[in-house]
Amino acid sequence: MGKTILGIAGYYHDAAAALVHDGEIVAAAQEERFTRRKHDPSFPVNAINYCLEEGFVDAADLDAIVFYDNPLLTFDRVVQNACAGARHGDAAGARDLFVQAAGAVLGDKIWVNEHVRQTLGTLGRAGRVLFAEHHMAHAASAFYPSPFDSAAVLTIDGVGEWATTTLGMGHGRKLELFAEIDYPHSLGLLYSAFTSFCGFKVNSGEYKLMGLAPYGRPRYAGRIREHLIDVRTDGSYRLDMACFGWLDGMAMPGPRFADLFDGPARQPETPITRREMDLAASIQQVTEEIVLRTARHLRRLSGERNLVLAGGVALNCVANGKLAAAGIFDDIWIQPAAGDAGGALGAALLAHHMAFEAPRRRTDRGGDAQRGSYLGPRYSSEEILAFLDRKGYPYRRIENRAERLALVAEALAAGRIVGWLSGRMEFGPRALGARSILGDPRNPRTQATMNLKIKFRESFRPFAPAVLRERCAEYFDFDGDSPYMLMVAPVNATRRRPMEMQAFEAGDDDMMAVINQPRSDVPAVTHVDYSARIQTVDEDSHPEFRALIEAFERLTGCPLLVNTSFNVRGEPIVCSPQDAYRCFMRTEMDMLVLEDVVLWRREQPPLPDDEDWRKTYELD
Repeated sequence: MGKTILGIAGYYHDAAAALVHDGEIVAAAQEERFTRRKHDPSFPVNAINYCLEEGFVDAADLDAIVFYDNPLLTFDRVVQNACAGARHGDAAGARDLFVQAAGAVLGDKIWVNEHVRQTLGTLGRAGRVLFAEHHMAHAASAFYPSPFDSAAVLTIDGVGEWATTTLGMGHGRKLELFAEIDYPHSLGLLYSAFTSFCGFKVNSGEYKLMGLAPYGRPRYAGRIREHLIDVRTDGSYRLDMACFGWLDGMAMPGPRFADLFDGPARQPETPITRREMDLAASIQQVTEEIVLRTARHLRRLSGERNLVLAGGVALNCVANGKLAAAGIFDDIWIQPAAGDAGGALGAALLAHHMAFEAPRRRTDRGGDAQRGSYLGPRYSSEEILAFLDRKGYPYRRIENRAERLALVAEALAAGRIVGWLSGRMEFGPRALGARSILGDPRNPRTQATMNLKIKFRESFRPFAPAVLRERCAEYFDFDGDSPYMLMVAPVNATRRRPMEMQAFEAGDDDMMAVINQPRSDVPAVTHVDYSARIQTVDEDSHPEFRALIEAFERLTGCPLLVNTSFNVRGEPIVCSPQDAYRCFMRTEMDMLVLEDVVLWRREQPPLPDDEDWRKTYELD
């Protein structure tokens, strides 16, 4: 009889839970989706309860409960970090840092057993919680669901216990990490330091920095290499800690940043200048350089043809695209929940394969075992109708699938913006057609409308195309699989349109003059550097979502849609129909589709006074 294992991640950011039975992924979800608190770090009570309910599992019948991190190793880092600060002459600062960091470790992580017992009333059949090491959990989340029997493994993040970058190999059920770079030297923390310096939030603003990079020139890259980080030919690196504050005060960029990079940090919500664009381009270039060098070194060490990736830096889809195009490995697979949330899944899979020595499960159809990353809750039409009827919201139920999809496709082709809830919620930070906001990629107004009136976010942020897998090469210089929206590739040259860039390249900071120019015949998904973050949609992914793209293609000849996450800036992706309706009514979306139910905004009664939500998500 197969083992049933619960994996847990929490207490830092992106708390999550995952359930694995007999090696098969049953359920996985982030806590933020239930609490509506972005990157919620708290113990994932709601995510755990969901996973157990989805798997019809009583907590007492769990064969193992596994935490994604080793609290004692983390505490060791905290102690040594404080001692290092004291040795540098700042005893008071070291004491304060120790009290702050140790309080988080000793107050939460060290008592995981008790938190599990309080939540579940049991510690399962093992009678105790098992602990994985952070980067082993990342590695397991990448290797075990991948389609490869054998692969090189690369994990890169901010820090987990001590490690920040690890190299390893997986074969069959066995997984080993054989090299690492340790804290305080961290590519993830370096990237986050620039995120902070450019005025964005750490742990969420890194996407913004990546999206901003194509508008700039890497004129600071030389300074970064000269003063901040020494990168070796094998991809290993060391930071000059005199430039950073996390050893002695938990600050990301140290005071030397202002001297090196032409002035103080940008304040949040102030205008973005040429300097921030160039800083983004520079740190992105250095990051890509390190990833490529590390990958080449790992290929030489391992001899493997395939590569799997996890850790927060693996969500840098621009670097991923460069890595794929370099051809260092024959094939690459990236964990869709590559950040800390994926550690919950990795911890459960690690216990299944290593602690219980169970064989790997292979899918009947080939491919990966992530199940499209559609691992969260689903809602029936009956549940949706009960909610809408109770509230008295006007709707139309269209049970005929072809009729419903044709109506939605017509709305999209007419320039309408559609909120879309269908099937099980995605696990990970990307919306993949289950909790999505959709638009027409051909419409040059779609990007600005969705950014400013729907998402309430910076106008430069690019949107992703969801494209039929077999038609991808007609639009993009990419002929592989990217089902999890983790690869950036060039738009085909034949589809590009010339842009007027002279004023911008001469130093004008006005990005809107560039943003508002159609850059291709699918301008809403074409970034300023003629690239796009691709989601390929095949026959085995989300049937309803694929059918909608096919309906849009029949109507317009265009086999792709704009696909962005169903949320506003600062809000987690919606989970329930109630979440979706609130987000729909708070924005200027035109249509909401909840499974087989369609709602038009123009027919809805106004929401009661609800202005506090803007403060909650820091939109004011």
